[in-house]
Amino acid sequence: MALIALDLPAGVYRNGTDLQSSGRWRDANLVRWHDDTLRPIGGWRTRSDTASAAKVRGLHAWIDNSSDRWIGAGSYDKLYIYNAAGTQYDITPTAFTSGNENALNPVGFGNSFYGQEYYGIARQEATTITPATTWAMDSWGENMVACSSSDGKIYEWALATGTIAAVVSNAPTGCRSIVVTEERFLMALGVGGNPRKVQWSDREDNTTWTPSATNEAGDLELQTSGRIQCGVKVQNQTLILTDTDAHVATYSGPPYVYGIERVGTSCGIISTQAKAVVDIGAVWMGRRAFYSYSGGTVNEVDCDVSDYVFSDINLSQISKVCAVSNANFGEIWWFYPSASSNENNRYVVFNYNDGTWSIGVMDRTSGVDSGVYRQPIIASASDNKLYEHEIGFNYDGAEPFAESGPISIGDGENVMSVTKMIPDEKTQGNVDATFKTRFYPNDVERTYGPYSMSNPTSLRFTGRQVRIRIDGITNTDWRIGINRLEVKQGGKRLACLIRRQRY
Repeated sequence: MALIALDLPAGVYRNGTDLQSSGRWRDANLVRWHDDTLRPIGGWRTRSDTASAAKVRGLHAWIDNSSDRWIGAGSYDKLYIYNAAGTQYDITPTAFTSGNENALNPVGFGNSFYGQEYYGIARQEATTITPATTWAMDSWGENMVACSSSDGKIYEWALATGTIAAVVSNAPTGCRSIVVTEERFLMALGVGGNPRKVQWSDREDNTTWTPSATNEAGDLELQTSGRIQCGVKVQNQTLILTDTDAHVATYSGPPYVYGIERVGTSCGIISTQAKAVVDIGAVWMGRRAFYSYSGGTVNEVDCDVSDYVFSDINLSQISKVCAVSNANFGEIWWFYPSASSNENNRYVVFNYNDGTWSIGVMDRTSGVDSGVYRQPIIASASDNKLYEHEIGFNYDGAEPFAESGPISIGDGENVMSVTKMIPDEKTQGNVDATFKTRFYPNDVERTYGPYSMSNPTSLRFTGRQVRIRIDGITNTDWRIGINRLEVKQGGKRLACLIRRQRY
């Protein structure tokens, strides 16, 4: 009895045609590949029973000097604080101007240039879209500073639950975003409605913004055709991302304080929240690709699911795309709206430890990684509540699964009969297997199963190629390793090994 190895590497491959994903996983939901096994992701539970009045589009978690833990959350019209017990406090400033919960996309005649692009096809040039309101938040010592992308003012909250956030004295207005640098400067981005202007306060003093010989406040204007979207701290630098390129601000000391240089072109970020900072540096989603920066220059990240993601995304609502890192598993999650949805309803995951990707369905609008809190905390789009993730295996009715692309049985020419499966599953009975066969790539697909895995499992189907679907039972922590199929051809029996290994 010979063993024929059919390798199924970790991660999902969803580029090109169905046949191009042969020997790979092609579809998935609520699963990950970790420690050489396919397994379900962790579930979630509510962090606070009090919901935001609207979708949360900005989260920040921090610990104050008394070791108390806090979460800041912002929507298009409110700013909230949650304490460690999950109690919500409304700290919306009196000077705050509400923005837009959804991106505003004018439709109808007269909203673009006549004769451009094809009739009946969504326009790629959406210069008139007003983006959804998002928040940039950071820690200023033990306080929180925050800025709404539509309001443009910079606010500070000083840990008193009975008081609201207040405008930072002398701070610029009309800002797109903010970031606190490693050198303890409060940096405002897109200042005064100028989409290319960067301005920073004096060091350790966020109320001094006018440059003089006795302080280090200052400003610069980026040499770019793009518009500033956000800034992040990375590698002792401040990375500033526009919608077309990337720049780095490096501290040089007086008299110039900061120098800014371009580190990447044609690598703009898709939205203000579509970035994450992890051990390998900053990683973000662009309009047609993913990018990373860890010093030097920006690099494009090879993506096995880019066709799937970027061919079915709602271009008018891309301002809602958000990224959340999950460092315990070496992952970055992006939540985005599919073409048929006005709200984030899908996710794509990059595992930066092994370079693999996964996809799935989940409605989330903003989040923070574990660290301040033991688990990642992510806001839901369905009920506007905050949820702790990676807890248990409950998915609000959804079920985890993974399905392969077509796998040739035998030599790919002769029809094979499969009679038995010898599964490698940690907790037998918690996973079902379904098989879908074809005799030719474009032939009618025949489905067999689902089969509850036992050792062995009797099967009976024929074909030249087979697709395998693994469905996990909800609320169970299952593992899939190496499965074997017993295949018969012309009276001879062959054992086909379906093996999952690192890619």
